[in-house]
Amino acid sequence: MIKFVSWNVNGLRAVAGKGFANIFDSLDADFVCLQETKLQAGQLDMEFLGYQSYWNYADKKGYSGTAIYTRLTPLSVSYGIGVDAHDHEGRVITLEMEEYFLVCVYVPNSQDGLKRLDYRMSWEDDFRKYLCSLSERKAVVVCGDLNVAHQEIDLKNPATNHFNAGFSDEERGKFTQLLDNGFVDSWRFLHPEEVKYSWWSYRMNARERNAGWRIDYFLVSDNLKGDIVSADIHNEIFGSDHCPVELVLSKS
Repeated sequence: MIKFVSWNVNGLRAVAGKGFANIFDSLDADFVCLQETKLQAGQLDMEFLGYQSYWNYADKKGYSGTAIYTRLTPLSVSYGIGVDAHDHEGRVITLEMEEYFLVCVYVPNSQDGLKRLDYRMSWEDDFRKYLCSLSERKAVVVCGDLNVAHQEIDLKNPATNHFNAGFSDEERGKFTQLLDNGFVDSWRFLHPEEVKYSWWSYRMNARERNAGWRIDYFLVSDNLKGDIVSADIHNEIFGSDHCPVELVLSKS
């Protein structure tokens, strides 16, 4: 069995003061993938016994950024997706393991008024091509904040959010296109009717009211579908406006 956890921490320095180390230990994962670390190199020394770590920092200070802690030594590590227009915001880390690639991603937000939607669409196409190129070589596990609620079941108020960032027809369509290119949403595969969220706005007591969105995912290539043991959303864990999500595979 191998256990993966993904968490958008919305600032690792902030969550470090809210019990991150204890949460990390309690999750007891083989891989812990983080998004929105909002760090530059040297700003935080946070290592854990038995883990190696890999970091991708945005050029812009205090913005974006990803990290992976791993108990298992990768064959290789790469940063970004090989497209210069996308590779300055620290959004992607890929670990090549013996049987699969692990991709940690923080997908760009389309922003208020969908003002970054055109860029988001370009990102989606290039990222999908990147994942498909990996899947031609071996199985792929993709995790992170994908910044889209795919179906109406994936957010509390679909009607009023129809044209908002994260639930536009365009973003949902790109997610469908990715799935159609050979990927499986592990949570929805195991829990086709269950309502559970991974992100809540800081406004209007959204978390207390559970007015949330499911925008954090583990996707796996179709040839890993039979290896999915469990998928979970840890909405009991606080410290960020997102909660950790989890995947267990029957891999070594």
